Amino acid sequence: MAGENLIQVNQDKCTKCGLCVKVCRGTLGLGEQGPEIVHDFCIACGHCVAVCPNGALDHTRAPLKNQVLLEKSPVPDVETAARFLRSRRSVRTFQKKPIPRENIRELLDIARFAPTACNSQGISYYVVDDLDTLKKIAAVIADWAEEDLKHGSLGKSPWSQNTSNTIRCYHENGEDTILRDAPCLIIATADKNRFPLGRDNTHFALTYAQLYAPTLGLGTCWSGLFEYCATSGYEPLLKLLKLPESRTITGAFLVGYPVYTFKRLVDRDPLQITWQ
Repeated sequence: MAGENLIQVNQDKCTKCGLCVKVCRGTLGLGEQGPEIVHDFCIACGHCVAVCPNGALDHTRAPLKNQVLLEKSPVPDVETAARFLRSRRSVRTFQKKPIPRENIRELLDIARFAPTACNSQGISYYVVDDLDTLKKIAAVIADWAEEDLKHGSLGKSPWSQNTSNTIRCYHENGEDTILRDAPCLIIATADKNRFPLGRDNTHFALTYAQLYAPTLGLGTCWSGLFEYCATSGYEPLLKLLKLPESRTITGAFLVGYPVYTFKRLVDRDPLQITWQ
């Protein structure tokens, strides 16, 4: 049977409790010797190995040696979690201070643990931290946005006036209202043939990174104009970035050290919910 060598069971440790089978729901069944493959529907989520209280199960696609033992669940209390999530702010003013690449690596290493459809993952990143290149990217986006406001989707957007003002300030005042003078731009990409899935996976991954960023003293902001320009297939931008033909841009955000510290938790629109 395909996948029959996926798991290895330590018979001395296995108590045949069946937890791995119950959490798997599809690939595993409980046989006389313990868990065994009954269907190869495995997506390598690692649940079966992670749930075993005795460390009796190993899996070739989710090895026991790569899993971290939890002494207790690292779930914060309700108030701490709520305040942490509410305290996330989009940062649009950054210090003129470069970010060590090891910090960017740490930030994106957390992003790979975000949930993805059927554990598909597949997101890779291109990091731009060269200031001259960032200026060139901003200039290219300004050119595209100016033209698109006249003839494209930006002109029909409810935020068209805001975009128009952004481009005007960029040209007239010399402000980088596009990339906000951020010292770093993180660009997410996925396989070109899996764009819808890759875009969803990207949003999960970058959200993880954004929530983790404050622990490194960093602030972030989604780079909407960059994403719109890139996904429109604007050739000058794609030529500047020199991405592989097989990859497509699925999202991006700005990263840097914030200038300001926010003292309050800002409110949002009231919750809307319908029970059925």
